[in-house]
Parts: sequence; C-alpha cells; structure tokens
Amino acid sequence: MGQKKLVILAHPDMQDSVINKRWVEEISKYPQEFTLHNIYELYPDWKIDVEKEQHLLEQYDTIVFQYPMFWFNCTPLLKKYLDDVFLHGWAFGSNGTKLRGKKLAIAVSTGSSASDYQLDGKNQVTIEGLLQPFKTTALFCGMTYEGFHTLNDSHNVTADELEANTKAYISFLRKV
Repeated sequence: MGQKKLVILAHPDMQDSVINKRWVEEISKYPQEFTLHNIYELYPDWKIDVEKEQHLLEQYDTIVFQYPMFWFNCTPLLKKYLDDVFLHGWAFGSNGTKLRGKKLAIAVSTGSSASDYQLDGKNQVTIEGLLQPFKTTALFCGMTYEGFHTLNDSHNVTADELEANTKAYISFLRKV
C-alpha cells in the first residue's frame, strides 16, 4: 500500500463550488501526498467501473470522502459509489477483507451555519450525527474511522475564513 492518501471528490457542481473548489486547488499542490479522484468527472453517466475502483482503493492506506452536504447526506453519486463498490466478499463478509486496516475520513462542506448543526439548532442534528453512517460503514468493513473536517456556511464564508480552513484541512489530511 502506498503512503499517499486517496481523496475521493464527490461534488456534483464543482464550477459553482466555493469551499470544495478551494480545497481541491490546495490538495492539487501536493501530488506527492494526495491523489485526487473526482467521481463526478470520471462517471458523468453514473456507470461506475467497480473493478477499477476496487483496485484503486486497494492501493491506499487512507481514503477520504470529500463532498458538500446534500440534503443532510452525501451526494447521490457517492451513495451509488458505496453501493456499487463496497461489495460483500470484497469490502465485508467472511471473505471481504480488502478494506480491513485502512483509514477512512470525511471532508464535508455545508451551506448552513455551524449553529444550525447543533442538537438545539435549526437542523437539530450535529455534523457528527449526520456522518454516523460513514463511521458505521468504516467499522463494519474493518477500517478505522478518523473523523471529519468541515466548513459551514458556504454562501457566507469570507476569504480569510476559507483560507484558514483550507490550511486546517491540509493539516487534517496529513494527520489521518
């Protein structure tokens, strides 16, 4: 397994992205550390090459899913990716050991403010709570869940906030 980390980008509209676009620009400066894998770009027809994706995942110790929060969940193609690629006999089950021992982390942006993602906030749920299915998936597949990095309020984020958060994201990636 390689030392580089695989960042699976699952953003359906990168042209109009604020946060994910900036994160990708920064990640791209460190090709020796990170491999960026844009599934919306690779699979515009949504026909995922399962064997190719499984082989790719096998090459990395650390896998990061990066996406914007989409109806309090991951984006639709990322969900399809999980359904298609994380198969019984490969990702889990008695013979499904290909992800065992790997690390999984999440990088997620949101359109709502951080205060909306509190139990007593507008959405009455935390980001951690919304990401529980990823943690459970990681554990189910024998992976280590490494947590998440986030930036909220994409519509109102200032340039300074975005830059500080982007630096923090790279630090997060280097630690997982």
